[in-house]
Amino acid sequence: MTSAASTPMTAESLSLYRLLDPEVLANPYPLFECLRTSDPVHWDPFLHVFVVTRYEDVRHVLHRFSAERSPTPEQLTAMGLSALNPIAQVMVRQMLFMDAPSHTRLRALASAAFTPSRVERLRSHIQEITNGLIDSVAANGRMDIMADLAAPLPAAVTAEMLGLPVNDWEQLKEWSADFAEMLGNFQHNPGRARRVLRSVEEMTAYLHGAIRKQEAKCPSGLIGAFLSAEQNGDRLTEEEVVANTIIVMVGGQETTTNMIGNGLLALFRHPDALEQLRADPSLIPSAVEEMLRYESPSQHTARLAPADCELGGKLIRKRQAVVAVIAAANRDPERFPEPNRFDISRTDNRHLAFGAAAHFCFGAALARIEGQVAFDTILRRLRNINLETLKLEWRQNLGLRGLTRLPVSFERAE
Repeated sequence: MTSAASTPMTAESLSLYRLLDPEVLANPYPLFECLRTSDPVHWDPFLHVFVVTRYEDVRHVLHRFSAERSPTPEQLTAMGLSALNPIAQVMVRQMLFMDAPSHTRLRALASAAFTPSRVERLRSHIQEITNGLIDSVAANGRMDIMADLAAPLPAAVTAEMLGLPVNDWEQLKEWSADFAEMLGNFQHNPGRARRVLRSVEEMTAYLHGAIRKQEAKCPSGLIGAFLSAEQNGDRLTEEEVVANTIIVMVGGQETTTNMIGNGLLALFRHPDALEQLRADPSLIPSAVEEMLRYESPSQHTARLAPADCELGGKLIRKRQAVVAVIAAANRDPERFPEPNRFDISRTDNRHLAFGAAAHFCFGAALARIEGQVAFDTILRRLRNINLETLKLEWRQNLGLRGLTRLPVSFERAE
């Protein structure tokens, strides 16, 4: 494949398909910048979607366009893809792919478990988990940030929040990564369909079993809240509980895992910022926000036009697909001065890493605290931390940006 990184980009040749090139995936921001400056509402003839990259346009799409974009089992059957119906049966019940009032009903139940005050009370427990993970590798003088911290931390916290056995975190993480294929680039990777299908079947069977155990005792965690929730005599079906437990599990793990890895890599690439943060830990909250803006864990999301409309001088027909590129919006110079500069003391940092409007990530408060605790612990307990490789490998997920490995060496602090 010809490298898009070395080929001059023009409005006519731009397409998100270029993310399939490993060089572009490693640094997609020149592509996003060219889209934003040349054709901010761009018809992508390869993917048959409009690609939106300006901050205000992305916000408009997130606020006004429809999230009901998951194909139904009937639609898949009509396309000759009935083998994928078990996946569709889960996705059509998930709040991520719903508009009001169905979305409102489910989100209200889930959000109650993730209020900022309730999540803040978990900070000390998150610290205990983080300390335990660091303890297990501290004597080695080296670790893989992804495998040893960034993956297990949110996996353990999310399992506890859901009311699932924490010891199952590795299996839950594996299923989560497979399901994330459909949220990031499932349409580009049909060869993975068989594995994703198997993971969805195993995960749903596991969660049905977990529900049986919850019903046999006093329900706990978010699954228990889903099971006991009732509004005007309306209760969630078991299939709805399973489907939305999956989306909470995936969202609770993937964003935080990638945020920790991406954020530490940004610090390695900006050693002045690393030293500034080590000297002044009070900057950690603003540093986490800058990490989310600078290397957005969720790069883009799709919506459907609710009616014929005009955006950026382009006519978008009802139900046409629009990809809102969050990562491009978060580097829009019209919204963020010097957007390509990594500035951990940046103020007025209203990034879109957690989305916006009704679908704003209800787990944002939890992700922020996990990130803050992780970076505070790394800086306090590990001295002279250094990246051990210059060869980085990015996950082949076009929508969820993260590293496969991040090996580091360090010295233990006293």
